[in-house]
Amino acid sequence: MDSATSELTTRTPLSDAAETGLKIVVVGGFGVGKTTLVRSVSEIRPLNTEEVMTQAGVGVDETDGMVTKTTTTVAFDFGRISLNERMVLYLFGAPGQERFWFLWDRLFSGTLGAVVLVDTRRMSDSWYAVDRLEHHKTPFVVAVNRFDNDTASFTLDEIRQALSLSDDVPLIDCDARVRSSGKHVLITLVDHLYELAMAREMTP
Repeated sequence: MDSATSELTTRTPLSDAAETGLKIVVVGGFGVGKTTLVRSVSEIRPLNTEEVMTQAGVGVDETDGMVTKTTTTVAFDFGRISLNERMVLYLFGAPGQERFWFLWDRLFSGTLGAVVLVDTRRMSDSWYAVDRLEHHKTPFVVAVNRFDNDTASFTLDEIRQALSLSDDVPLIDCDARVRSSGKHVLITLVDHLYELAMAREMTP
């Protein structure tokens, strides 16, 4: 049994006390790490719809800077993580290719909040995700997935400016491969949603 399989089999099942399920969507450009993030944090074996990339995608899916990528999500990823005994997040990872963007609006239905995953090597791929979330008035946080071969090393302030993010949108670094880092992203989103809810209650 390899370490990945061992980790999946030892994760805690859903608590009998769970009573609040929150739908969260992970969006971003093609190859940014959405499937990896869902897989790393999910406490169940994630459902994914990854397929091997073929010659049919040449000239359709932009793969610059992703020479090692061999699969792609063609519908969505699904995972689950319990924040505590009562609160559970249901995670949906959206496909990043432009030809599958029509699925996003349906995935956003019933969504409490979202994570926009950013690859600074292909930052313009994140604009559509930010635009659609703002259009739907869906609260979101932005997580910068720092890749090992990212030589640009843009600061968070530079990324905020490049994406035209307002100051009230949380922006953090992460490593989608690391479970603790992925959990920190989700906790940041939940904290952001809580602050927004409290602000609404305080508004006369």
